[in-house]
Amino acid sequence: MKIYNLGSLNIDYVYQVPHFVRPGETLASSEMQTFPGGKGLNQSVALGRAGATVIHGGFIGNNDKWLADILEASKVDIRHLQTVSMPSGHAIIQVDTNGQNCILLFAGANHCFTSKYVEQALADAENGDILLLQNEINNLEIVFEIAHAKGMQIAFNPSPFDKSLLDLPLSYVDWWLCNEIEGNELTGKEDPMDIVTDLCQRFPESNVLLTLGKEGSLFKNASKLIRQPAYKTNAVDTTAAGDTFTGYFLAMAASGKDIEQALQIASLASSIAVSREGASSSIPWLEEVLNK
Repeated sequence: MKIYNLGSLNIDYVYQVPHFVRPGETLASSEMQTFPGGKGLNQSVALGRAGATVIHGGFIGNNDKWLADILEASKVDIRHLQTVSMPSGHAIIQVDTNGQNCILLFAGANHCFTSKYVEQALADAENGDILLLQNEINNLEIVFEIAHAKGMQIAFNPSPFDKSLLDLPLSYVDWWLCNEIEGNELTGKEDPMDIVTDLCQRFPESNVLLTLGKEGSLFKNASKLIRQPAYKTNAVDTTAAGDTFTGYFLAMAASGKDIEQALQIASLASSIAVSREGASSSIPWLEEVLNK
């Protein structure tokens, strides 16, 4: 089974700060580092390092081939990656002394998706293959329709959330991959059990995975309800925690592992990622995860 990811590729500018900048405040950062990032790139790196067959589609600026190199080094198929004459997407990330982050995004080349490009990128996709999507590219409705017509499974991480997502054909989603904030926006519920129950009632054929940070994760579908605790670790930077979990979970599920095993391995991988600085650079390889 192949996993296609039509997603963002960003340059992350990460600033270490004593606290997040407040309105009207000028704050000195103790350090600034540059990393490859974007939810699309991060999740493809996690998929590739977890051993999945993953094909990434997206766009980068003329001077940013190093983003493509990161994907290729993580065993990601980049045959559909294109270079365009505009800036790559980027993110300004503040990381505080507790390892928490806040992120400001600029879409840039990530908003170059057209129906023609999507048709070409998914031309070789087969019935049952997985398409992973996030909300950092444009024309998502077109992507949904093309993938659904091909009989692909759609795995959707509705992040960053905005109300326009509610206009998408969400009944096509086979795998919901959300955190508490996104789950609350989708359902209006705050309790994790209420969130997954609401989503399963609205989309009874879907699988719902809700990540809960230090509280682990919660999985629900028509026949299963599974709680997966988080593994204890010294959190340094949580930037790619969710992306690591998403990539590893899908890779394990696509490889035939049962949901319990997929959740355990994804949780282990995420615990390693948050113990390191950076986004994609913090994502571990499967061998390291299995040996933890």
